[in-house]
Amino acid sequence: MAPLRFSANLSWLFPEFPDLLARLRAADSSGFEAAEMAWPYAEPPEALAQAAREAGLRLVLINTPPGDQEKGEMGLGAVPGRQAAFREGLEQAVRYAKALGCPRIHLMAGRVPQGADPAAIKAEMETVFLENLRHAAGVLAQEDLVGLLEPINTRITDPQYFLDTPQQAAAILQKVGRPNLQLQMDIFHWQIMDGNLTGNIREFLPIVGHVQVAQVPGRGEPSSPGELNFPYLFQLLEDEGYKGFVGCEYRPQGDTVEGLSWLRSYWDRRGHPEAGQ
Repeated sequence: MAPLRFSANLSWLFPEFPDLLARLRAADSSGFEAAEMAWPYAEPPEALAQAAREAGLRLVLINTPPGDQEKGEMGLGAVPGRQAAFREGLEQAVRYAKALGCPRIHLMAGRVPQGADPAAIKAEMETVFLENLRHAAGVLAQEDLVGLLEPINTRITDPQYFLDTPQQAAAILQKVGRPNLQLQMDIFHWQIMDGNLTGNIREFLPIVGHVQVAQVPGRGEPSSPGELNFPYLFQLLEDEGYKGFVGCEYRPQGDTVEGLSWLRSYWDRRGHPEAGQ
């Protein structure tokens, strides 16, 4: 069984550094071979690409733009009336992904519009999402890119988010039926919404294109106190043959590098070339 490959989520890790360029260098110094970020759009894509090359890092995931965050938007994929803005954001994400050599884009579903009844608008939002996803699949296929759907928990993190369980996301993926659209498994969100991680990982891993990790409920390092047994979960992912990246999307409880002791321990066990750093 091949060891897992880990990606530093630069929107969360290394907050002691002021920008993505500095965080790329910090990720390299910490032994990562890959990085991901939510929204790279504040930096020119060429500058990010050069910094990643200089750091020797692969960029493996970005998100579509969130929309108008001042108005409470957090993605536009399923939001009625925002189809044109979603498609504009998709084009921007594709431009960045191509410049960065990044193969995956998280297609953010977005929130139930303020003042709307979630139950009443659910069918309309799914219709919009399916329409946008079919469009996105075609655009991404032309560039040999993969689109990801990530359920985000509505119990703690984002009560208004449209897509909140792996079951809902898998059903939507089945309806769209495009091979370059896959599931993004954030174990933090899946545990909060449904638990049953062993069963859900085994059931849905065949359609998973990316994994992310954080402890529950505090969203700290995998080694921080919480509900999840990460040595077991990492072994399960290995046993099930997962070959993608595992994104470290957590809130460091102190200094990021010191908090990576859990990862160095994993590398020690699995013979990672950077284990001694």
